[in-house]
Amino acid sequence: MTDYRRLRVALLGAGAVGSQVAALLRQHADELADRAGARLELVGIAVRDVDAKRDVELPSELFTTDADSLIVGSDIVIELMGGIEPARTYLLHAINSGADVVTANKALLATHGPEIFDAADQVGAEVYYEAAAAGAIPIIRPLRDSLAGDRVQRIMGIVNGTTNYILDRMDTEGAEFSAVLADAQRLGYAEADPTADVEGYDAAQKAAILASLAFHTTVPLEAVHREGISSIDSSMMDAARHAGYVIKLLAVCERLTEESGESISVRVYPALIDRAHPLASVHGANNAVFVQAEAAGNLMFYGAGAGGVQTASAVLGDVVSAARRHIAGGVGVGESTLANLPIVPVGRVTTSYQITLEVDDQPGVLATVAGILSEGRVSIATVEQTVVESGDDEGGVARLVIGTHKALEQDLSETVDRLAASGVVERVVSVLRVEGN
Repeated sequence: MTDYRRLRVALLGAGAVGSQVAALLRQHADELADRAGARLELVGIAVRDVDAKRDVELPSELFTTDADSLIVGSDIVIELMGGIEPARTYLLHAINSGADVVTANKALLATHGPEIFDAADQVGAEVYYEAAAAGAIPIIRPLRDSLAGDRVQRIMGIVNGTTNYILDRMDTEGAEFSAVLADAQRLGYAEADPTADVEGYDAAQKAAILASLAFHTTVPLEAVHREGISSIDSSMMDAARHAGYVIKLLAVCERLTEESGESISVRVYPALIDRAHPLASVHGANNAVFVQAEAAGNLMFYGAGAGGVQTASAVLGDVVSAARRHIAGGVGVGESTLANLPIVPVGRVTTSYQITLEVDDQPGVLATVAGILSEGRVSIATVEQTVVESGDDEGGVARLVIGTHKALEQDLSETVDRLAASGVVERVVSVLRVEGN
Protein backbone atom coordinates (compact mmCIF):
# COMPACT_ATOMS: atom_id res chain seq x y z
CA MET A 1 0.00 0.00 0.00
CA THR A 2 1.33 3.42 -0.95
CA ASP A 3 2.30 5.54 2.03
CA TYR A 4 0.26 8.65 1.32
CA ARG A 5 0.23 11.87 3.26
CA ARG A 6 -2.89 12.10 5.45
CA LEU A 7 -5.38 14.94 5.22
CA ARG A 8 -7.87 15.50 8.02
CA VAL A 9 -11.46 15.86 6.82
CA ALA A 10 -14.23 17.28 9.02
CA LEU A 11 -17.88 16.82 8.10
CA LEU A 12 -20.62 19.19 9.29
CA GLY A 13 -24.03 17.57 9.02
CA ALA A 14 -25.10 13.94 8.59
CA GLY A 15 -28.44 14.11 6.80
CA ALA A 16 -29.30 12.35 3.57
CA VAL A 17 -26.22 13.70 1.76
CA GLY A 18 -23.83 13.95 4.70
CA SER A 19 -24.30 10.36 5.84
CA GLN A 20 -23.66 9.12 2.30
CA VAL A 21 -20.51 11.23 2.03
CA ALA A 22 -19.24 9.80 5.32
CA ALA A 23 -19.99 6.23 4.24
CA LEU A 24 -18.32 6.63 0.84
CA LEU A 25 -15.24 8.28 2.35
CA ARG A 26 -14.80 5.19 4.51
CA GLN A 27 -15.82 2.53 1.98
CA HIS A 28 -13.65 3.84 -0.86
CA ALA A 29 -10.75 5.17 1.21
CA ASP A 30 -8.06 3.37 -0.80
CA GLU A 31 -9.44 4.38 -4.21
CA LEU A 32 -9.90 7.98 -3.12
CA ALA A 33 -6.35 8.06 -1.78
CA ASP A 34 -5.01 6.87 -5.13
CA ARG A 35 -7.00 9.53 -6.99
CA ALA A 36 -6.27 12.38 -4.60
CA GLY A 37 -2.67 11.56 -3.81
CA ALA A 38 -3.49 11.73 -0.11
CA ARG A 39 -5.32 9.58 2.40
CA LEU A 40 -8.57 11.31 3.37
CA GLU A 41 -9.12 10.70 7.07
CA LEU A 42 -12.63 11.47 8.30
CA VAL A 43 -11.83 12.78 11.77
CA GLY A 44 -15.35 13.62 12.90
CA ILE A 45 -18.92 14.54 12.06
CA ALA A 46 -20.55 17.52 13.77
CA VAL A 47 -24.30 17.15 14.33
CA ARG A 48 -26.98 18.63 16.57
CA ASP A 49 -27.99 15.24 18.01
CA VAL A 50 -25.41 12.46 18.17
CA ASP A 51 -28.12 9.87 18.91
CA ALA A 52 -30.40 10.68 15.95
CA LYS A 53 -31.16 7.90 13.47
CA ARG A 54 -28.97 8.06 10.33
CA ASP A 55 -29.51 6.78 6.81
CA VAL A 56 -26.37 4.64 7.09
CA GLU A 57 -24.51 2.98 9.94
CA LEU A 58 -21.47 4.97 11.06
CA PRO A 59 -19.20 4.57 14.12
CA SER A 60 -20.66 6.47 17.06
CA GLU A 61 -17.24 7.80 18.06
CA LEU A 62 -17.18 9.96 14.90
CA PHE A 63 -20.09 12.10 16.06
CA THR A 64 -19.76 15.27 18.07
CA THR A 65 -21.76 18.39 18.84
CA ASP A 66 -18.59 20.49 19.09
CA ALA A 67 -18.19 21.73 15.52
CA ASP A 68 -15.68 24.45 16.44
CA SER A 69 -13.18 22.01 17.93
CA LEU A 70 -13.62 19.65 14.99
CA ILE A 71 -12.91 22.40 12.48
CA VAL A 72 -9.64 23.46 14.12
CA GLY A 73 -6.77 21.46 12.66
CA SER A 74 -8.78 20.03 9.75
CA ASP A 75 -7.40 20.37 6.23
CA ILE A 76 -10.78 20.08 4.48
CA VAL A 77 -14.16 20.96 5.97
CA ILE A 78 -17.32 19.67 4.29
CA GLU A 79 -20.46 21.66 5.16
CA LEU A 80 -23.73 19.83 4.49
CA MET A 81 -25.88 21.31 7.24
CA GLY A 82 -27.92 23.62 5.03
CA GLY A 83 -29.43 26.94 6.04
CA ILE A 84 -27.62 30.18 6.74
CA GLU A 85 -26.58 29.93 10.38
CA PRO A 86 -24.60 28.38 11.92
CA ALA A 87 -23.30 27.18 8.52
CA ARG A 88 -21.97 30.63 7.58
CA THR A 89 -20.11 31.02 10.89
CA TYR A 90 -18.62 27.54 10.64
CA LEU A 91 -17.45 28.02 7.05
CA LEU A 92 -15.77 31.33 7.88
CA HIS A 93 -14.15 29.69 10.92
CA ALA A 94 -12.87 26.85 8.73
CA ILE A 95 -11.46 29.24 6.12
CA ASN A 96 -9.76 31.41 8.73
CA SER A 97 -8.32 28.24 10.29
CA GLY A 98 -6.56 27.46 7.00
CA ALA A 99 -8.90 24.78 5.63
CA ASP A 100 -10.38 24.48 2.18
CA VAL A 101 -14.14 24.10 2.33
CA VAL A 102 -16.64 22.03 0.35
CA THR A 103 -20.32 22.94 0.51
CA ALA A 104 -23.63 22.10 -1.15
CA ASN A 105 -25.36 25.03 0.55
CA LYS A 106 -27.08 26.99 -2.24
CA ALA A 107 -28.96 29.27 0.15
CA LEU A 108 -25.76 30.30 1.88
CA LEU A 109 -23.81 30.93 -1.33
CA ALA A 110 -26.68 32.83 -2.94
CA THR A 111 -26.91 35.21 0.04
CA HIS A 112 -23.37 35.33 1.48
CA GLY A 113 -21.23 34.04 -1.39
CA PRO A 114 -19.14 37.23 -1.83
CA GLU A 115 -18.30 37.31 1.89
CA ILE A 116 -17.24 33.65 1.89
CA PHE A 117 -15.22 33.89 -1.34
CA ASP A 118 -13.51 37.06 -0.13
CA ALA A 119 -12.55 35.38 3.15
CA ALA A 120 -11.03 32.49 1.18
CA ASP A 121 -9.10 34.89 -1.06
CA GLN A 122 -7.65 36.66 1.97
CA VAL A 123 -5.98 33.48 3.25
CA GLY A 124 -5.38 31.65 -0.05
CA ALA A 125 -8.00 28.97 0.62
CA GLU A 126 -10.56 27.69 -1.90
CA VAL A 127 -14.31 27.13 -1.79
CA TYR A 128 -15.70 24.13 -3.71
CA TYR A 129 -19.44 23.93 -4.38
CA GLU A 130 -20.21 21.64 -7.30
CA ALA A 131 -23.24 20.17 -5.50
CA ALA A 132 -24.84 23.58 -4.79
CA ALA A 133 -26.47 24.23 -8.17
CA ALA A 134 -27.66 20.99 -9.72
CA GLY A 135 -27.00 18.05 -7.41
CA ALA A 136 -24.94 15.38 -9.14
CA ILE A 137 -24.74 17.27 -12.46
CA PRO A 138 -21.24 18.68 -13.08
CA ILE A 139 -21.98 22.30 -14.04
CA ILE A 140 -19.89 24.47 -11.69
CA ARG A 141 -16.50 23.32 -13.02
CA PRO A 142 -17.56 23.62 -16.69
CA LEU A 143 -18.70 27.19 -16.10
CA ARG A 144 -15.79 28.20 -13.87
CA ASP A 145 -12.98 26.36 -15.70
CA SER A 146 -13.87 24.77 -19.05
CA LEU A 147 -15.76 27.81 -20.37
CA ALA A 148 -13.54 30.44 -18.72
CA GLY A 149 -12.09 31.36 -22.13
CA ASP A 150 -15.49 31.58 -23.81
CA ARG A 151 -18.41 33.99 -23.53
CA VAL A 152 -21.54 32.39 -22.15
CA GLN A 153 -24.57 34.00 -23.77
CA ARG A 154 -27.40 32.18 -22.08
CA ILE A 155 -28.24 29.48 -19.55
CA MET A 156 -31.62 27.79 -19.30
CA GLY A 157 -31.87 25.32 -16.47
CA ILE A 158 -34.34 22.91 -14.96
CA VAL A 159 -32.70 23.04 -11.54
CA ASN A 160 -35.45 21.89 -9.19
CA GLY A 161 -36.45 18.24 -9.29
CA THR A 162 -39.66 18.66 -7.29
CA THR A 163 -41.21 21.13 -9.71
CA ASN A 164 -40.08 19.16 -12.74
CA TYR A 165 -41.68 16.03 -11.31
CA ILE A 166 -44.95 17.89 -10.72
CA LEU A 167 -45.08 19.60 -14.12
CA ASP A 168 -44.04 16.43 -15.95
CA ARG A 169 -46.88 14.42 -14.43
CA MET A 170 -49.34 17.21 -15.08
CA ASP A 171 -48.25 17.18 -18.72
CA THR A 172 -48.15 13.42 -19.29
CA GLU A 173 -51.11 12.36 -17.14
CA GLY A 174 -53.39 15.40 -17.16
CA ALA A 175 -53.28 15.46 -13.35
CA GLU A 176 -53.94 18.59 -11.31
CA PHE A 177 -51.25 20.44 -9.37
CA SER A 178 -52.56 19.68 -5.86
CA ALA A 179 -52.87 15.94 -6.49
CA VAL A 180 -49.35 15.60 -7.89
CA LEU A 181 -47.89 17.75 -5.12
CA ALA A 182 -49.45 15.40 -2.55
CA ASP A 183 -47.86 12.43 -4.34
CA ALA A 184 -44.50 14.22 -4.45
CA GLN A 185 -44.67 14.77 -0.69
CA ARG A 186 -45.59 11.15 -0.07
CA LEU A 187 -42.66 9.95 -2.22
CA GLY A 188 -40.20 12.31 -0.55
CA TYR A 189 -39.67 14.56 -3.60
CA ALA A 190 -41.32 17.50 -1.83
CA GLU A 191 -41.05 18.76 1.73
CA ALA A 192 -44.03 19.00 4.08
CA ASP A 193 -43.79 22.74 3.41
CA PRO A 194 -43.09 22.83 -0.34
CA THR A 195 -42.91 26.63 -0.63
CA ALA A 196 -39.17 26.80 -1.38
CA ASP A 197 -39.63 24.48 -4.34
CA VAL A 198 -43.02 25.30 -5.85
CA GLU A 199 -42.67 29.08 -5.46
CA GLY A 200 -39.24 29.11 -7.12
CA TYR A 201 -37.05 30.13 -4.16
CA ASP A 202 -34.74 27.10 -4.51
CA ALA A 203 -34.37 27.64 -8.26
CA ALA A 204 -33.69 31.36 -7.74
CA GLN A 205 -30.79 30.59 -5.39
CA LYS A 206 -29.28 28.26 -7.97
CA ALA A 207 -29.85 30.81 -10.75
CA ALA A 208 -27.91 33.42 -8.76
CA ILE A 209 -24.98 31.01 -8.40
CA LEU A 210 -24.97 29.98 -12.07
CA ALA A 211 -25.27 33.55 -13.35
CA SER A 212 -22.46 34.76 -11.09
CA LEU A 213 -20.16 32.13 -12.57
CA ALA A 214 -21.29 32.41 -16.19
CA PHE A 215 -21.07 36.19 -16.40
CA HIS A 216 -18.23 36.86 -13.91
CA THR A 217 -20.54 39.17 -11.99
CA THR A 218 -21.83 39.09 -8.43
CA VAL A 219 -25.58 38.40 -8.65
CA PRO A 220 -27.41 39.06 -5.37
CA LEU A 221 -30.44 36.90 -4.72
CA GLU A 222 -32.77 39.89 -4.63
CA ALA A 223 -31.84 40.69 -8.25
CA VAL A 224 -33.35 37.39 -9.46
CA HIS A 225 -36.92 37.70 -10.71
CA ARG A 226 -38.92 34.80 -9.26
CA GLU A 227 -42.29 33.19 -10.00
CA GLY A 228 -43.54 29.75 -8.96
CA ILE A 229 -45.77 27.06 -10.45
CA SER A 230 -48.70 26.96 -8.01
CA SER A 231 -50.97 28.75 -10.53
CA ILE A 232 -50.38 26.18 -13.30
CA ASP A 233 -53.47 24.05 -13.95
CA SER A 234 -54.55 21.35 -16.40
CA SER A 235 -56.17 23.83 -18.80
CA MET A 236 -52.83 25.64 -19.17
CA MET A 237 -51.12 22.31 -19.76
CA ASP A 238 -53.70 21.45 -22.42
CA ALA A 239 -53.21 24.78 -24.19
CA ALA A 240 -49.44 24.36 -24.11
CA ARG A 241 -49.64 20.81 -25.47
CA HIS A 242 -52.02 21.86 -28.23
CA ALA A 243 -49.56 24.56 -29.31
CA GLY A 244 -46.62 22.14 -29.32
CA TYR A 245 -45.11 23.23 -26.02
CA VAL A 246 -44.41 21.83 -22.57
CA ILE A 247 -44.35 23.91 -19.38
CA LYS A 248 -41.16 23.83 -17.31
CA LEU A 249 -39.96 25.90 -14.37
CA LEU A 250 -36.84 27.49 -15.84
CA ALA A 251 -33.92 29.38 -14.42
CA VAL A 252 -32.88 31.72 -17.24
CA CYS A 253 -29.57 33.61 -17.08
CA GLU A 254 -29.02 35.76 -20.13
CA ARG A 255 -26.47 38.23 -21.49
CA LEU A 256 -28.24 41.21 -23.06
CA THR A 257 -26.83 43.75 -25.51
CA GLU A 258 -28.44 47.16 -25.33
CA GLU A 259 -27.54 50.60 -26.63
CA SER A 260 -26.04 51.44 -23.26
CA GLY A 261 -23.83 48.33 -23.33
CA GLU A 262 -23.97 44.78 -22.05
CA SER A 263 -26.11 43.71 -19.11
CA ILE A 264 -27.57 40.50 -17.73
CA SER A 265 -30.99 39.22 -16.77
CA VAL A 266 -31.56 36.46 -14.21
CA ARG A 267 -35.05 35.10 -13.76
CA VAL A 268 -37.04 32.05 -12.65
CA TYR A 269 -40.56 31.34 -13.89
CA PRO A 270 -42.74 28.69 -15.53
CA ALA A 271 -42.22 28.95 -19.27
CA LEU A 272 -43.21 27.25 -22.50
CA ILE A 273 -40.56 25.17 -24.25
CA ASP A 274 -40.98 23.72 -27.73
CA ARG A 275 -41.32 19.94 -27.50
CA ALA A 276 -38.40 19.58 -29.91
CA HIS A 277 -36.06 21.39 -27.49
CA PRO A 278 -33.71 19.13 -25.44
CA LEU A 279 -35.08 20.51 -22.15
CA ALA A 280 -38.58 19.34 -23.07
CA SER A 281 -37.44 15.72 -22.75
CA VAL A 282 -36.27 16.09 -19.13
CA HIS A 283 -38.73 13.95 -17.17
CA GLY A 284 -39.44 13.09 -13.56
CA ALA A 285 -37.28 14.64 -10.85
CA ASN A 286 -34.26 15.02 -13.13
CA ASN A 287 -32.46 18.31 -13.76
CA ALA A 288 -30.75 19.71 -16.83
CA VAL A 289 -28.78 22.83 -17.65
CA PHE A 290 -28.63 24.07 -21.25
CA VAL A 291 -25.72 26.44 -21.94
CA GLN A 292 -25.27 28.58 -25.04
CA ALA A 293 -21.71 29.88 -25.47
CA GLU A 294 -20.29 32.08 -28.19
CA ALA A 295 -17.58 29.67 -29.35
CA ALA A 296 -18.57 26.30 -27.87
CA GLY A 297 -22.18 26.57 -29.07
CA ASN A 298 -24.94 24.62 -27.34
CA LEU A 299 -24.08 22.34 -24.42
CA MET A 300 -26.44 20.36 -22.18
CA PHE A 301 -25.74 18.82 -18.78
CA TYR A 302 -28.32 16.30 -17.58
CA GLY A 303 -28.83 14.03 -14.60
CA ALA A 304 -30.08 13.66 -11.05
CA GLY A 305 -30.57 17.03 -9.40
CA ALA A 306 -31.00 15.63 -5.90
CA GLY A 307 -30.70 12.45 -3.83
CA GLY A 308 -28.28 11.55 -1.08
CA VAL A 309 -25.86 9.28 -2.89
CA GLN A 310 -26.11 11.22 -6.17
CA THR A 311 -25.28 14.55 -4.55
CA ALA A 312 -22.57 12.85 -2.49
CA SER A 313 -20.83 12.06 -5.79
CA ALA A 314 -20.44 15.78 -6.54
CA VAL A 315 -19.30 16.51 -2.98
CA LEU A 316 -16.62 13.81 -3.10
CA GLY A 317 -15.39 15.12 -6.44
CA ASP A 318 -14.81 18.45 -4.72
CA VAL A 319 -13.07 16.75 -1.80
CA VAL A 320 -10.64 15.03 -4.19
CA SER A 321 -9.97 18.35 -5.93
CA ALA A 322 -9.30 20.03 -2.58
CA ALA A 323 -6.94 17.23 -1.58
CA ARG A 324 -5.00 17.52 -4.84
CA ARG A 325 -4.60 21.26 -4.26
CA HIS A 326 -3.24 20.61 -0.77
CA ILE A 327 -0.68 18.19 -2.18
CA ALA A 328 0.35 20.53 -5.02
CA GLY A 329 0.44 23.60 -2.78
CA GLY A 330 -0.20 27.18 -3.78
CA VAL A 331 -3.10 29.51 -3.17
CA GLY A 332 -6.68 28.73 -4.07
CA VAL A 333 -8.30 29.93 -7.27
CA GLY A 334 -10.59 32.84 -6.49
CA GLU A 335 -13.93 33.64 -8.06
CA SER A 336 -13.95 35.90 -11.13
CA THR A 337 -16.45 38.72 -10.71
CA LEU A 338 -14.54 41.56 -12.35
CA ALA A 339 -16.93 41.88 -15.31
CA ASN A 340 -19.41 43.52 -12.92
CA LEU A 341 -22.20 43.68 -15.51
CA PRO A 342 -25.38 45.53 -14.54
CA ILE A 343 -28.40 43.33 -13.76
CA VAL A 344 -31.58 44.57 -15.41
CA PRO A 345 -35.15 44.05 -14.16
CA VAL A 346 -37.38 41.56 -15.95
CA GLY A 347 -39.28 44.40 -17.61
CA ARG A 348 -36.36 44.94 -20.00
CA VAL A 349 -36.34 41.34 -21.25
CA THR A 350 -37.65 40.52 -24.72
CA THR A 351 -39.37 37.20 -25.39
CA SER A 352 -42.50 35.67 -26.91
CA TYR A 353 -45.68 34.95 -24.98
CA GLN A 354 -48.81 32.85 -24.88
CA ILE A 355 -51.73 34.85 -23.47
CA THR A 356 -54.96 33.08 -22.54
CA LEU A 357 -58.07 35.24 -22.10
CA GLU A 358 -61.72 34.61 -21.38
CA VAL A 359 -63.74 37.18 -23.34
CA ASP A 360 -67.34 38.03 -24.20
CA ASP A 361 -68.42 35.88 -27.13
CA GLN A 362 -69.61 38.86 -29.17
CA PRO A 363 -68.83 40.24 -32.63
CA GLY A 364 -65.95 42.71 -32.61
CA VAL A 365 -64.29 41.42 -29.45
CA LEU A 366 -61.33 39.91 -31.28
CA ALA A 367 -60.81 43.16 -33.15
CA THR A 368 -60.83 45.07 -29.86
CA VAL A 369 -58.30 42.71 -28.31
CA ALA A 370 -56.07 42.90 -31.40
CA GLY A 371 -56.23 46.69 -31.31
CA ILE A 372 -55.15 46.84 -27.66
CA LEU A 373 -52.25 44.49 -28.36
CA SER A 374 -51.17 46.55 -31.37
CA GLU A 375 -51.29 49.78 -29.39
CA GLY A 376 -49.08 48.15 -26.78
CA ARG A 377 -46.47 47.14 -29.41
CA VAL A 378 -47.34 43.45 -29.02
CA SER A 379 -47.66 41.65 -32.35
CA ILE A 380 -49.98 38.63 -32.71
CA ALA A 381 -48.49 35.45 -34.20
CA THR A 382 -51.38 33.01 -33.65
CA VAL A 383 -54.93 33.08 -32.29
CA GLU A 384 -57.19 30.19 -31.34
CA GLN A 385 -60.73 30.67 -30.07
CA THR A 386 -62.98 28.17 -28.33
CA VAL A 387 -66.38 28.62 -26.68
CA VAL A 388 -66.15 28.06 -22.91
CA GLU A 389 -69.74 28.83 -22.01
CA SER A 390 -72.64 29.19 -24.42
CA GLY A 391 -75.09 31.98 -23.67
CA ASP A 392 -78.43 33.24 -24.91
CA ASP A 393 -78.85 35.76 -27.70
CA GLU A 394 -76.54 38.08 -25.83
CA GLY A 395 -73.65 35.60 -26.19
CA GLY A 396 -71.51 33.60 -23.81
CA VAL A 397 -67.83 33.32 -22.93
CA ALA A 398 -65.06 32.40 -25.34
CA ARG A 399 -61.44 31.55 -24.62
CA LEU A 400 -58.70 33.13 -26.72
CA VAL A 401 -55.21 31.64 -26.77
CA ILE A 402 -52.94 34.23 -28.35
CA GLY A 403 -49.35 33.55 -29.34
CA THR A 404 -47.22 36.66 -29.76
CA HIS A 405 -44.06 37.59 -31.57
CA LYS A 406 -41.20 38.80 -29.37
CA ALA A 407 -42.12 41.77 -27.22
CA LEU A 408 -40.63 43.73 -24.35
CA GLU A 409 -41.80 42.38 -21.01
CA GLN A 410 -42.75 45.83 -19.77
CA ASP A 411 -44.87 46.48 -22.88
CA LEU A 412 -46.54 43.10 -22.55
CA SER A 413 -47.31 43.59 -18.85
CA GLU A 414 -48.86 47.02 -19.42
CA THR A 415 -50.86 45.68 -22.38
CA VAL A 416 -52.26 42.78 -20.34
CA ASP A 417 -53.36 45.28 -17.69
CA ARG A 418 -55.20 47.27 -20.37
CA LEU A 419 -56.82 44.08 -21.67
CA ALA A 420 -58.02 43.20 -18.18
CA ALA A 421 -59.63 46.63 -17.85
CA SER A 422 -61.05 46.77 -21.38
CA GLY A 423 -64.59 45.61 -20.61
CA VAL A 424 -64.51 42.81 -23.20
CA VAL A 425 -62.12 40.58 -21.25
CA GLU A 426 -63.81 38.62 -18.48
CA ARG A 427 -60.56 37.15 -17.13
CA VAL A 428 -56.87 36.96 -17.91
CA VAL A 429 -56.39 33.22 -17.45
CA SER A 430 -52.63 33.09 -17.87
CA VAL A 431 -49.58 34.74 -19.38
CA LEU A 432 -46.65 32.40 -20.10
CA ARG A 433 -43.31 33.27 -21.67
CA VAL A 434 -41.92 31.18 -24.50
CA GLU A 435 -38.22 30.33 -24.04
CA GLY A 436 -35.69 28.54 -26.20
CA ASN A 437 -36.88 29.82 -29.54
